[in-house]
Amino acid sequence: MKDVIEGRVWCVGDELDTDQLIAGKYLTIIDPKELRKHVLENVDPSFSQQAKEGDILIAGENMGCGSSREHAPAALKAIPLGAVVANSFARIFFRNSINLGMPAIEAPGVRAIFQPGDTCRIFLREGRVVNVTRGKEVSFPPLPSHLMDLLEQGGLVEKVRQELKRSGAKP
Repeated sequence: MKDVIEGRVWCVGDELDTDQLIAGKYLTIIDPKELRKHVLENVDPSFSQQAKEGDILIAGENMGCGSSREHAPAALKAIPLGAVVANSFARIFFRNSINLGMPAIEAPGVRAIFQPGDTCRIFLREGRVVNVTRGKEVSFPPLPSHLMDLLEQGGLVEKVRQELKRSGAKP
C-alpha cells in the first residue's frame, strides 16, 4: 500500500447507509465482480460503470450507517477504490473497510472542500487530505500503526494468511 493515495473524486452526502451502498437483494452475491455492478446503483446508477481503479469516494457524516453488512465495503473495494474519506463513519463500516484492506479515512470537514471530479491526494502518514484541484486541505489523525499494518498487508484475512505461512501452519 502506498503512503500517498491520489485519485478522482466521487461525492456522496450524509447518512449513506449500507443498503444504499449495496441493496439487500444482492447480499447473496459473493463474487466481487458481480457486486461491483450494483454498488451505489440506487444513488448514482452510473457509478459502477464509470468509477475507475484508484478513484476516491468522499462522504459526509456517518458514512456506512445501517446494518453491519460486509458487502458494502466489499462492493466499493471491488471497483477498486483508492480510499473512502468521510467527515465521520459508522464504526462497523469503518472497521469492515480496514479489515478488507480498503483505506477509510475520517477527516472532519472533508466533504465541504470537494466537488465531483476534483483530484484528491491523501497523505496517510502525515494525516492530510488535499484537494489538488481547488488548493484546499483538511487534516486528520493518522491511523494507528496496527490499522496501517492491516492495510499494508491487504486486510485481516491476508494478514492472518501471511502469519500462518510464516509460522509453518496451513491456512
